Amino acid sequence: MSVLLNGTPLAGRVAVVSGASSGIGAATATRLAGLGAKVAVLARRKDNLDALAESINRDGGTAIAVPVDVTDRDAVQAAARQVADRLGTADLVFNNAGVQLISPIADLRQDDWQRQIDLNVTGVMNVIGAFLPHLTAAAEAGRPADLITTSSIAATRILEKFSVYSGTKAYISHLTRLLRVELGRKNIRVATVEPGMVDTELPDHVTDPDASKLMADLIDQIDVLQSADIAETVAFMASVPRHVNLTEITILPTAQAI
Repeated sequence: MSVLLNGTPLAGRVAVVSGASSGIGAATATRLAGLGAKVAVLARRKDNLDALAESINRDGGTAIAVPVDVTDRDAVQAAARQVADRLGTADLVFNNAGVQLISPIADLRQDDWQRQIDLNVTGVMNVIGAFLPHLTAAAEAGRPADLITTSSIAATRILEKFSVYSGTKAYISHLTRLLRVELGRKNIRVATVEPGMVDTELPDHVTDPDASKLMADLIDQIDVLQSADIAETVAFMASVPRHVNLTEITILPTAQAI
């Protein structure tokens, strides 16, 4: 994606990015830092996080690695305290951790169902619970405050075998609409990005052969999205004037028909 933003429009912002060890999360953390934000990167894979933070710092940005499993509520609360101590109050939260495990419902892969619910729903809520006080304080101080969560076009498309994954993403998209009712009047912007096919490691977790073929064919046949495309979009959403809330942005490869 060509760069849309220049300079340091996010200077003075403190950003938190979950699911930052690869893909969209890593790209977005790097872009936010490049635009002037101090960034805390959260994920389970410590080695990846450390390498990402080192890369950002080496390039002149400011980043800290905070290894955490977002499904552990107490650990996320501790991470929020660490961010406050080391960087200050977070005013930009990119709630991005997630997993995609596709299978026919009749296969009864209940461990896969639970893993998606734990990460895509409970993990998202744990991040909100830990960082909403940060966002509230930032907004009360007159600063921009952003809660942006990664959903998916699966939230609204009817895709066979995607039942549980799609259900978790529909939860996120509708939750955002509901949260805006409460938080918008407090000057906290609430938004989702809903990408189509992105060339990340997420499809690597898909074991169903039909779903795997669908994704592999898309990557082979069309010019799919890159993580940098989503990163630039998130950065733009956070850079617009404080009174502007881009609430739901669906991002599709131009040639993706489904």
